[in-house]
Amino acid sequence: MAATPLPPPNLAAPPTNMEANQSLPPPPGTDMTGICFRDQLWLNTYPLDRNLVFDYFALSPFYDWTCNNEQLRMRSIHPLDISQLSKMTGIEYMLNEVMEPHLFVFRKQKRDGPEKVTPMLTYYILDGSIYQAPQLSNVFASRIARALHHISKAFTMAASKLEKIGYDTSKKYS
Repeated sequence: MAATPLPPPNLAAPPTNMEANQSLPPPPGTDMTGICFRDQLWLNTYPLDRNLVFDYFALSPFYDWTCNNEQLRMRSIHPLDISQLSKMTGIEYMLNEVMEPHLFVFRKQKRDGPEKVTPMLTYYILDGSIYQAPQLSNVFASRIARALHHISKAFTMAASKLEKIGYDTSKKYS
């Protein structure tokens, strides 16, 4: 009796949309600030408001399917119900700021107790596009690097101007 051969793993059928969305979150420390997620079909079908914004956010690659919010969704409880989330420990998302219908800010945080949370990352939805906000340390590093570049450029320009007028910086005048 001959068995039907299976296709090699790289030729297997691609995952369905639901399987692709429920993949594991990226490992901690993965920089996703260059990614923008937008589902125009969803946006054309549903209004983006505080009642549905979490469902929209859950479609994005930023969403961690192992979070406490997902456990609440599976039990048919609103995923942002703070009275339920405060009883749990682990990773969760909180709706931090809302300026309907244009801006929604989510905070990913680790809950260690009813009153003890540690902020991890911030995401924002601006006119239907979802982004990860950069870490504050990355913003500072970028600004400092830019300032140092301009200072270096200014010193190089000043040195070239001094050379043109014949000023010798190696001579000491007393």
